[in-house]
Amino acid sequence: MTTGHTVEKIGGTSISRADELMDTLFLKSDGDGPYSRVFVVSAFGGITDLLLEHKKSGEPGVYGHFAAAESDLRWSEALDRAAARMGEEHARLLDHAADRQEADEFLRDRIEGARSCLLDLQRLTSYGHFRLSDQMLTIRELLSGLGESHSAKVVTLMLNRRGVDARLVDLSGWRDESHPDLETRLTGAMEGVDFACELPIVTGYAQCREGLMREYDRGYSEVTFAHIAALTGAREAVIHKEFHLSSADPKLVGEDKVVKIGRTDYDVADQLSNLGMEAVHPNAAKILRQAGIPLRVANAFDPGDAGTLILAEVDADPRVEMVTGLPVAALAVHEPDMVGVKGYDAAILEALTRFDVWIVSKASNANTITHYVDPNLKALRRVESAIEKAFPKAEIDIRKVALISAVGRDLLKLEVPARGLRALVAAGIEVLGVHALARGVDVQFLVPEERLKEAVAAIHEALVEAGQG
Repeated sequence: MTTGHTVEKIGGTSISRADELMDTLFLKSDGDGPYSRVFVVSAFGGITDLLLEHKKSGEPGVYGHFAAAESDLRWSEALDRAAARMGEEHARLLDHAADRQEADEFLRDRIEGARSCLLDLQRLTSYGHFRLSDQMLTIRELLSGLGESHSAKVVTLMLNRRGVDARLVDLSGWRDESHPDLETRLTGAMEGVDFACELPIVTGYAQCREGLMREYDRGYSEVTFAHIAALTGAREAVIHKEFHLSSADPKLVGEDKVVKIGRTDYDVADQLSNLGMEAVHPNAAKILRQAGIPLRVANAFDPGDAGTLILAEVDADPRVEMVTGLPVAALAVHEPDMVGVKGYDAAILEALTRFDVWIVSKASNANTITHYVDPNLKALRRVESAIEKAFPKAEIDIRKVALISAVGRDLLKLEVPARGLRALVAAGIEVLGVHALARGVDVQFLVPEERLKEAVAAIHEALVEAGQG
Protein backbone atom coordinates (compact mmCIF):
# COMPACT_ATOMS: atom_id res chain seq x y z
CA MET A 1 0.00 0.00 0.00
CA THR A 2 1.27 3.47 -0.89
CA THR A 3 1.72 6.11 1.78
CA GLY A 4 0.18 9.55 1.52
CA HIS A 5 -2.04 10.87 -1.24
CA THR A 6 -1.60 12.60 -4.58
CA VAL A 7 -3.38 15.68 -5.91
CA GLU A 8 -4.04 15.38 -9.65
CA LYS A 9 -5.15 18.03 -12.16
CA ILE A 10 -7.05 17.26 -15.37
CA GLY A 11 -7.51 19.88 -18.08
CA GLY A 12 -10.56 20.52 -20.22
CA THR A 13 -9.50 18.55 -23.29
CA SER A 14 -8.78 15.46 -21.21
CA ILE A 15 -11.82 15.68 -18.93
CA SER A 16 -14.04 15.82 -22.03
CA ARG A 17 -12.87 12.25 -22.62
CA ALA A 18 -13.67 11.15 -19.06
CA ASP A 19 -15.42 8.03 -20.38
CA GLU A 20 -12.13 6.87 -21.91
CA LEU A 21 -10.27 7.61 -18.66
CA MET A 22 -12.62 5.85 -16.23
CA ASP A 23 -10.87 2.49 -16.19
CA THR A 24 -7.32 3.60 -16.95
CA LEU A 25 -7.07 6.68 -14.73
CA PHE A 26 -9.93 7.15 -12.26
CA LEU A 27 -10.48 3.50 -11.35
CA LYS A 28 -6.90 2.25 -11.64
CA SER A 29 -5.72 0.20 -8.69
CA ASP A 30 -2.13 0.50 -7.48
CA GLY A 31 -2.59 -0.64 -3.86
CA ASP A 32 -5.26 1.74 -2.56
CA GLY A 33 -7.95 1.06 -5.14
CA PRO A 34 -9.21 4.31 -6.64
CA TYR A 35 -8.56 6.25 -3.41
CA SER A 36 -5.68 8.18 -1.82
CA ARG A 37 -6.04 10.73 -4.63
CA VAL A 38 -7.67 14.12 -5.12
CA PHE A 39 -8.73 15.16 -8.63
CA VAL A 40 -8.95 18.85 -9.56
CA VAL A 41 -10.89 19.30 -12.80
CA SER A 42 -11.32 22.02 -15.40
CA ALA A 43 -14.51 22.68 -17.34
CA PHE A 44 -15.16 20.44 -20.33
CA GLY A 45 -13.22 21.49 -23.42
CA GLY A 46 -14.57 24.66 -25.03
CA ILE A 47 -17.07 25.48 -22.26
CA THR A 48 -15.04 28.27 -20.66
CA ASP A 49 -14.64 29.80 -24.14
CA LEU A 50 -18.44 29.92 -24.41
CA LEU A 51 -18.86 31.35 -20.92
CA LEU A 52 -16.08 33.99 -21.14
CA GLU A 53 -14.48 34.43 -24.56
CA HIS A 54 -12.53 32.24 -26.94
CA LYS A 55 -9.03 31.92 -25.54
CA LYS A 56 -7.29 32.31 -28.91
CA SER A 57 -9.64 34.20 -31.22
CA GLY A 58 -11.19 36.46 -28.58
CA GLU A 59 -14.71 35.74 -29.89
CA PRO A 60 -17.06 36.85 -27.08
CA GLY A 61 -18.93 34.40 -24.92
CA VAL A 62 -21.47 35.26 -22.23
CA TYR A 63 -19.05 37.54 -20.40
CA GLY A 64 -17.87 39.24 -23.58
CA HIS A 65 -21.43 40.02 -24.71
CA PHE A 66 -22.48 41.24 -21.27
CA ALA A 67 -19.44 43.51 -21.00
CA ALA A 68 -19.90 44.95 -24.50
CA ALA A 69 -23.62 45.65 -24.45
CA GLU A 70 -25.15 45.78 -21.02
CA SER A 71 -28.50 47.00 -22.36
CA ASP A 72 -29.40 44.06 -24.62
CA LEU A 73 -29.78 40.33 -24.08
CA ARG A 74 -27.24 38.86 -26.48
CA TRP A 75 -25.44 37.59 -23.39
CA SER A 76 -28.57 35.62 -22.43
CA GLU A 77 -28.63 33.96 -25.84
CA ALA A 78 -24.94 33.14 -25.41
CA LEU A 79 -25.76 31.63 -22.00
CA ASP A 80 -28.38 29.43 -23.67
CA ARG A 81 -25.78 28.23 -26.16
CA ALA A 82 -23.31 27.43 -23.39
CA ALA A 83 -26.00 25.57 -21.44
CA ALA A 84 -26.97 23.54 -24.49
CA ARG A 85 -23.36 22.55 -25.08
CA MET A 86 -22.90 21.60 -21.42
CA GLY A 87 -26.05 19.48 -21.61
CA GLU A 88 -24.69 17.71 -24.68
CA GLU A 89 -21.49 16.91 -22.82
CA HIS A 90 -23.14 15.23 -19.85
CA ALA A 91 -25.73 13.47 -22.05
CA ARG A 92 -22.81 11.92 -23.95
CA LEU A 93 -20.86 10.89 -20.82
CA LEU A 94 -23.63 9.66 -18.50
CA ASP A 95 -25.06 6.24 -19.30
CA HIS A 96 -27.85 6.07 -16.73
CA ALA A 97 -31.11 8.03 -17.12
CA ALA A 98 -31.20 8.95 -13.42
CA ASP A 99 -27.71 10.42 -13.64
CA ARG A 100 -28.63 12.43 -16.73
CA GLN A 101 -31.71 13.78 -14.95
CA GLU A 102 -29.67 14.79 -11.90
CA ALA A 103 -27.11 16.51 -14.14
CA ASP A 104 -29.92 18.29 -16.03
CA GLU A 105 -31.35 19.64 -12.79
CA PHE A 106 -27.92 20.68 -11.50
CA LEU A 107 -27.15 22.51 -14.73
CA ARG A 108 -30.56 24.21 -14.86
CA ASP A 109 -30.18 25.51 -11.30
CA ARG A 110 -26.73 26.97 -12.01
CA ILE A 111 -27.58 28.47 -15.40
CA GLU A 112 -30.83 30.08 -14.29
CA GLY A 113 -29.24 31.30 -11.09
CA ALA A 114 -26.50 32.99 -13.10
CA ARG A 115 -29.08 34.44 -15.50
CA SER A 116 -31.02 35.94 -12.60
CA CYS A 117 -27.85 37.52 -11.20
CA LEU A 118 -26.96 39.10 -14.54
CA LEU A 119 -30.51 40.39 -15.08
CA ASP A 120 -30.52 41.92 -11.60
CA LEU A 121 -27.19 43.59 -12.28
CA GLN A 122 -28.44 44.87 -15.60
CA ARG A 123 -31.47 46.47 -13.93
CA LEU A 124 -29.44 47.84 -11.03
CA THR A 125 -26.83 49.48 -13.24
CA SER A 126 -29.52 51.23 -15.27
CA TYR A 127 -29.47 53.71 -12.38
CA GLY A 128 -26.63 56.20 -12.46
CA HIS A 129 -25.57 55.47 -8.89
CA PHE A 130 -24.27 52.00 -9.75
CA ARG A 131 -21.37 51.16 -12.08
CA LEU A 132 -21.27 47.84 -13.90
CA SER A 133 -17.48 48.05 -14.19
CA ASP A 134 -17.23 47.55 -10.43
CA GLN A 135 -18.83 44.11 -10.80
CA MET A 136 -17.20 42.78 -13.96
CA LEU A 137 -14.55 40.69 -12.21
CA THR A 138 -17.22 39.11 -9.99
CA ILE A 139 -19.30 38.30 -13.09
CA ARG A 140 -16.26 36.72 -14.75
CA GLU A 141 -15.63 34.52 -11.74
CA LEU A 142 -19.31 33.56 -11.44
CA LEU A 143 -19.46 32.43 -15.07
CA SER A 144 -16.16 30.59 -14.96
CA GLY A 145 -17.26 28.64 -11.90
CA LEU A 146 -20.32 27.33 -13.77
CA GLY A 147 -18.24 25.25 -16.16
CA GLU A 148 -16.04 23.64 -13.54
CA SER A 149 -18.86 22.87 -11.11
CA HIS A 150 -20.66 21.16 -13.99
CA SER A 151 -17.72 18.97 -15.05
CA ALA A 152 -16.96 18.03 -11.44
CA LYS A 153 -20.60 17.06 -10.88
CA VAL A 154 -20.69 14.89 -14.00
CA VAL A 155 -17.44 13.06 -13.17
CA THR A 156 -18.69 12.48 -9.61
CA LEU A 157 -21.90 10.93 -10.97
CA MET A 158 -19.92 8.72 -13.34
CA LEU A 159 -17.74 7.45 -10.48
CA ASN A 160 -20.66 6.94 -8.08
CA ARG A 161 -22.43 4.85 -10.74
CA ARG A 162 -19.33 2.63 -10.87
CA GLY A 163 -19.38 2.06 -7.13
CA VAL A 164 -16.72 4.61 -6.14
CA ASP A 165 -17.36 6.80 -3.11
CA ALA A 166 -16.61 10.02 -5.01
CA ARG A 167 -17.38 13.35 -3.37
CA LEU A 168 -18.05 16.59 -5.25
CA VAL A 169 -16.01 19.37 -3.64
CA ASP A 170 -17.46 22.56 -5.10
CA LEU A 171 -15.21 25.52 -4.36
CA SER A 172 -17.23 27.94 -6.50
CA GLY A 173 -19.04 29.48 -3.52
CA TRP A 174 -22.47 28.94 -5.10
CA ARG A 175 -25.14 30.55 -2.88
CA ASP A 176 -22.51 30.92 -0.17
CA GLU A 177 -22.94 34.21 1.69
CA SER A 178 -19.50 34.03 3.30
CA HIS A 179 -16.51 35.52 1.53
CA PRO A 180 -13.47 33.65 2.89
CA ASP A 181 -9.86 33.93 1.83
CA LEU A 182 -8.45 31.15 -0.35
CA GLU A 183 -6.85 29.16 2.47
CA THR A 184 -10.09 29.17 4.48
CA ARG A 185 -12.10 28.16 1.40
CA LEU A 186 -9.81 25.23 0.66
CA THR A 187 -9.30 23.96 4.20
CA GLY A 188 -13.02 24.20 4.94
CA ALA A 189 -13.93 22.29 1.79
CA MET A 190 -11.38 19.51 2.37
CA GLU A 191 -12.09 19.17 6.08
CA GLY A 192 -13.55 15.78 6.91
CA VAL A 193 -12.56 14.16 3.61
CA ASP A 194 -11.08 10.72 4.26
CA PHE A 195 -8.56 10.14 1.49
CA ALA A 196 -8.38 6.44 2.34
CA CYS A 197 -11.99 5.74 1.37
CA GLU A 198 -13.26 8.81 -0.53
CA LEU A 199 -12.30 10.22 -3.92
CA PRO A 200 -12.72 14.04 -3.94
CA ILE A 201 -13.54 15.62 -7.31
CA VAL A 202 -12.69 19.30 -6.86
CA THR A 203 -13.50 22.32 -9.01
CA GLY A 204 -10.46 24.12 -10.38
CA TYR A 205 -12.12 27.47 -9.70
CA ALA A 206 -12.26 28.59 -6.06
CA GLN A 207 -14.28 31.63 -5.02
CA CYS A 208 -12.32 33.62 -2.46
CA ARG A 209 -11.69 37.09 -1.14
CA GLU A 210 -8.47 37.48 -3.15
CA GLY A 211 -10.24 36.88 -6.46
CA LEU A 212 -8.17 34.27 -8.33
CA MET A 213 -9.02 35.67 -11.76
CA ARG A 214 -7.75 39.10 -10.83
CA GLU A 215 -4.21 37.76 -10.73
CA TYR A 216 -4.25 34.55 -12.74
CA ASP A 217 -7.26 34.93 -15.06
CA ARG A 218 -7.72 31.55 -16.77
CA GLY A 219 -4.60 30.05 -15.22
CA TYR A 220 -6.32 29.84 -11.81
CA SER A 221 -7.08 26.09 -11.85
CA GLU A 222 -3.43 25.06 -11.62
CA VAL A 223 -2.93 27.54 -8.78
CA THR A 224 -5.90 26.01 -6.92
CA PHE A 225 -4.46 22.55 -7.57
CA ALA A 226 -1.06 23.55 -6.17
CA HIS A 227 -2.56 25.16 -3.06
CA ILE A 228 -4.60 22.01 -2.34
CA ALA A 229 -1.47 19.85 -2.70
CA ALA A 230 0.45 22.10 -0.30
CA LEU A 231 -2.34 22.47 2.26
CA THR A 232 -3.11 18.74 2.39
CA GLY A 233 0.54 17.64 2.42
CA ALA A 234 0.39 15.60 -0.78
CA ARG A 235 3.30 13.29 -1.51
CA GLU A 236 3.11 14.21 -5.20
CA ALA A 237 1.23 16.55 -7.53
CA VAL A 238 0.27 15.27 -10.98
CA ILE A 239 -0.92 17.14 -14.06
CA HIS A 240 -2.61 14.94 -16.65
CA LYS A 241 -2.38 16.20 -20.24
CA GLU A 242 -3.25 14.69 -23.58
CA PHE A 243 0.44 14.53 -24.54
CA HIS A 244 3.84 13.85 -23.01
CA LEU A 245 6.18 16.69 -22.05
CA SER A 246 8.60 16.17 -24.92
CA SER A 247 11.68 17.69 -26.51
CA ALA A 248 9.60 19.60 -29.09
CA ASP A 249 6.13 19.88 -30.57
CA PRO A 250 5.65 16.62 -32.55
CA LYS A 251 3.62 18.57 -35.13
CA LEU A 252 6.72 20.64 -35.94
CA VAL A 253 9.49 18.04 -35.91
CA GLY A 254 7.64 14.72 -36.25
CA GLU A 255 6.38 12.26 -33.63
CA ASP A 256 9.20 9.86 -34.39
CA LYS A 257 11.85 12.47 -33.61
CA VAL A 258 10.76 13.86 -30.24
CA VAL A 259 11.79 12.29 -26.95
CA LYS A 260 10.05 12.48 -23.59
CA ILE A 261 11.88 14.72 -21.11
CA GLY A 262 11.37 12.19 -18.29
CA ARG A 263 13.03 14.07 -15.44
CA THR A 264 13.77 17.75 -14.91
CA ASP A 265 13.61 20.52 -12.32
CA TYR A 266 11.44 23.53 -11.54
CA ASP A 267 14.02 25.88 -13.03
CA VAL A 268 13.47 24.36 -16.47
CA ALA A 269 9.69 24.31 -15.88
CA ASP A 270 9.80 28.05 -15.17
CA GLN A 271 11.57 28.71 -18.47
CA LEU A 272 8.97 26.68 -20.35
CA SER A 273 6.13 28.63 -18.69
CA ASN A 274 7.76 31.91 -19.66
CA LEU A 275 7.82 30.69 -23.26
CA GLY A 276 4.12 29.92 -23.25
CA MET A 277 4.49 26.16 -22.83
CA GLU A 278 1.65 24.86 -20.66
CA ALA A 279 3.76 22.55 -18.52
CA VAL A 280 2.67 24.24 -15.30
CA HIS A 281 1.62 27.76 -14.30
CA PRO A 282 4.68 29.53 -12.80
CA ASN A 283 2.78 30.44 -9.63
CA ALA A 284 1.68 26.83 -9.21
CA ALA A 285 5.28 25.71 -9.66
CA LYS A 286 6.39 28.20 -7.01
CA ILE A 287 3.82 26.90 -4.50
CA LEU A 288 4.83 23.27 -5.07
CA ARG A 289 8.54 24.01 -5.00
CA GLN A 290 8.28 25.90 -1.71
CA ALA A 291 6.20 23.07 -0.22
CA GLY A 292 8.77 20.48 -1.31
CA ILE A 293 6.23 18.58 -3.43
CA PRO A 294 7.44 16.95 -6.67
CA LEU A 295 5.32 17.48 -9.78
CA ARG A 296 4.64 14.82 -12.39
CA VAL A 297 3.39 15.73 -15.87
CA ALA A 298 1.74 12.63 -17.33
CA ASN A 299 -0.09 11.71 -20.52
CA ALA A 300 -3.62 10.82 -19.41
CA PHE A 301 -4.01 8.51 -22.41
CA ASP A 302 -0.75 6.62 -21.87
CA PRO A 303 -1.37 5.21 -18.36
CA GLY A 304 1.54 2.80 -18.48
CA ASP A 305 4.08 5.62 -18.76
CA ALA A 306 5.34 7.46 -15.68
CA GLY A 307 5.53 10.78 -17.56
CA THR A 308 7.99 13.51 -16.56
CA LEU A 309 8.94 14.13 -12.94
CA ILE A 310 9.80 17.72 -11.95
CA LEU A 311 11.88 18.11 -8.79
CA ALA A 312 13.45 20.99 -6.89
CA GLU A 313 16.88 19.91 -8.11
CA VAL A 314 18.10 17.25 -10.49
CA ASP A 315 21.65 15.92 -10.53
CA ALA A 316 22.05 15.34 -14.25
CA ASP A 317 24.53 15.84 -17.05
CA PRO A 318 24.27 18.90 -19.32
CA ARG A 319 21.57 18.43 -21.93
CA VAL A 320 19.01 20.19 -24.12
CA GLU A 321 15.59 19.14 -22.84
CA MET A 322 13.26 21.06 -25.12
CA VAL A 323 13.34 23.23 -28.24
CA THR A 324 10.35 25.50 -28.61
CA GLY A 325 9.42 28.70 -30.40
CA LEU A 326 6.82 31.42 -30.35
CA PRO A 327 6.03 34.58 -32.30
CA VAL A 328 6.95 37.76 -30.44
CA ALA A 329 7.16 41.47 -31.13
CA ALA A 330 10.53 43.18 -30.83
CA LEU A 331 9.93 46.57 -29.21
CA ALA A 332 13.17 48.52 -29.71
CA VAL A 333 13.68 51.95 -28.14
CA HIS A 334 16.74 53.83 -29.46
CA GLU A 335 17.74 57.03 -27.68
CA PRO A 336 21.32 58.35 -27.96
CA ASP A 337 20.80 60.49 -24.86
CA MET A 338 20.23 57.45 -22.63
CA VAL A 339 23.96 56.70 -22.46
CA GLY A 340 25.00 56.93 -18.82
CA VAL A 341 21.51 58.04 -17.70
CA LYS A 342 19.37 55.97 -15.34
CA GLY A 343 15.62 55.57 -15.63
CA TYR A 344 15.00 54.73 -19.27
CA ASP A 345 14.53 51.02 -18.67
CA ALA A 346 12.25 51.63 -15.68
CA ALA A 347 9.98 53.93 -17.72
CA ILE A 348 9.66 51.39 -20.54
CA LEU A 349 8.88 48.60 -18.06
CA GLU A 350 6.24 50.79 -16.42
CA ALA A 351 4.49 51.28 -19.76
CA LEU A 352 4.61 47.56 -20.55
CA THR A 353 3.24 46.74 -17.09
CA ARG A 354 0.49 49.35 -17.27
CA PHE A 355 -0.89 47.88 -20.50
CA ASP A 356 -0.42 44.29 -19.31
CA VAL A 357 2.06 43.26 -22.01
CA TRP A 358 3.78 39.92 -21.37
CA ILE A 359 7.58 40.16 -21.56
CA VAL A 360 9.42 37.08 -22.84
CA SER A 361 12.97 38.40 -23.03
CA LYS A 362 15.00 41.60 -23.34
CA ALA A 363 18.35 42.91 -24.53
CA SER A 364 20.11 46.24 -24.31
CA ASN A 365 23.27 48.12 -25.21
CA ALA A 366 24.49 51.67 -24.63
CA ASN A 367 21.59 53.45 -26.33
CA THR A 368 18.99 50.83 -27.29
CA ILE A 369 16.68 48.70 -25.17
CA THR A 370 14.73 45.92 -26.86
CA HIS A 371 11.95 43.94 -25.20
CA TYR A 372 10.60 40.79 -26.86
CA VAL A 373 6.94 40.70 -25.92
CA ASP A 374 3.49 39.33 -26.63
CA PRO A 375 2.67 40.47 -30.21
CA ASN A 376 -0.58 42.21 -29.26
CA LEU A 377 -0.28 45.22 -31.55
CA LYS A 378 -3.21 47.10 -30.02
CA ALA A 379 -1.57 47.05 -26.59
CA LEU A 380 1.84 47.79 -28.09
CA ARG A 381 0.56 50.93 -29.81
CA ARG A 382 -0.54 52.17 -26.41
CA VAL A 383 2.89 51.35 -25.00
CA GLU A 384 4.50 53.15 -27.92
CA SER A 385 2.42 56.26 -27.25
CA ALA A 386 3.37 56.22 -23.56
CA ILE A 387 7.09 55.88 -24.36
CA GLU A 388 6.91 58.70 -26.91
CA LYS A 389 5.45 60.99 -24.26
CA ALA A 390 8.20 60.07 -21.81
CA PHE A 391 11.03 60.25 -24.38
CA PRO A 392 10.02 62.54 -27.28
CA LYS A 393 13.37 62.14 -29.06
CA ALA A 394 13.43 58.34 -28.95
CA GLU A 395 13.15 56.22 -32.08
CA ILE A 396 10.72 53.34 -31.51
CA ASP A 397 10.57 50.33 -33.77
CA ILE A 398 8.09 47.44 -33.45
CA ARG A 399 8.45 44.39 -35.62
CA LYS A 400 7.27 40.78 -35.48
CA VAL A 401 9.91 38.07 -35.15
CA ALA A 402 10.12 34.48 -33.91
CA LEU A 403 11.98 33.52 -30.74
CA ILE A 404 13.32 29.96 -30.71
CA SER A 405 14.59 28.69 -27.36
CA ALA A 406 16.68 25.68 -26.44
CA VAL A 407 15.94 24.91 -22.78
CA GLY A 408 17.87 22.60 -20.47
CA ARG A 409 20.84 22.59 -18.11
CA ASP A 410 24.45 23.74 -18.48
CA LEU A 411 23.84 24.57 -22.12
CA LEU A 412 26.98 26.64 -22.50
CA LYS A 413 29.06 23.52 -21.80
CA LEU A 414 27.39 21.96 -24.83
CA GLU A 415 28.23 24.99 -27.02
CA VAL A 416 24.53 25.41 -27.74
CA PRO A 417 24.80 29.02 -29.03
CA ALA A 418 27.38 28.08 -31.66
CA ARG A 419 25.75 24.76 -32.62
CA GLY A 420 22.30 26.32 -32.90
CA LEU A 421 23.66 29.18 -34.98
CA ARG A 422 25.39 26.76 -37.37
CA ALA A 423 22.17 24.75 -37.72
CA LEU A 424 20.16 27.83 -38.65
CA VAL A 425 22.74 29.04 -41.16
CA ALA A 426 22.90 25.57 -42.73
CA ALA A 427 19.10 25.62 -43.11
CA GLY A 428 19.28 29.00 -44.86
CA ILE A 429 17.50 30.82 -42.03
CA GLU A 430 18.50 34.41 -41.29
CA VAL A 431 19.58 34.87 -37.66
CA LEU A 432 18.48 38.19 -36.15
CA GLY A 433 20.03 37.62 -32.73
CA VAL A 434 21.31 35.11 -30.18
CA HIS A 435 20.87 35.48 -26.41
CA ALA A 436 22.66 33.26 -23.89
CA LEU A 437 22.74 33.94 -20.16
CA ALA A 438 25.54 32.78 -17.88
CA ARG A 439 23.38 30.23 -16.03
CA GLY A 440 22.96 28.20 -19.20
CA VAL A 441 19.30 27.31 -18.64
CA ASP A 442 18.13 28.57 -22.01
CA VAL A 443 19.60 29.93 -25.23
CA GLN A 444 17.38 32.06 -27.47
CA PHE A 445 17.63 32.53 -31.23
CA LEU A 446 15.73 35.26 -33.08
CA VAL A 447 14.67 34.58 -36.65
CA PRO A 448 12.10 36.00 -39.11
CA GLU A 449 8.56 35.27 -37.97
CA GLU A 450 7.71 33.15 -41.04
CA ARG A 451 10.65 30.79 -40.39
CA LEU A 452 9.56 29.71 -36.88
CA LYS A 453 8.63 26.11 -37.71
CA GLU A 454 11.72 25.50 -39.84
CA ALA A 455 13.97 26.99 -37.15
CA VAL A 456 12.54 24.76 -34.40
CA ALA A 457 13.04 21.69 -36.59
CA ALA A 458 16.60 22.67 -37.51
CA ILE A 459 17.73 23.38 -33.95
CA HIS A 460 15.99 20.25 -32.60
CA GLU A 461 17.76 18.14 -35.20
CA ALA A 462 21.15 19.63 -34.30
CA LEU A 463 20.81 19.67 -30.51
CA VAL A 464 18.56 16.71 -29.69
CA GLU A 465 18.38 14.25 -32.58
CA ALA A 466 22.10 14.45 -33.35
CA GLY A 467 23.06 13.84 -29.73
CA GLN A 468 23.94 16.08 -26.82
CA GLY A 469 27.71 15.94 -27.01
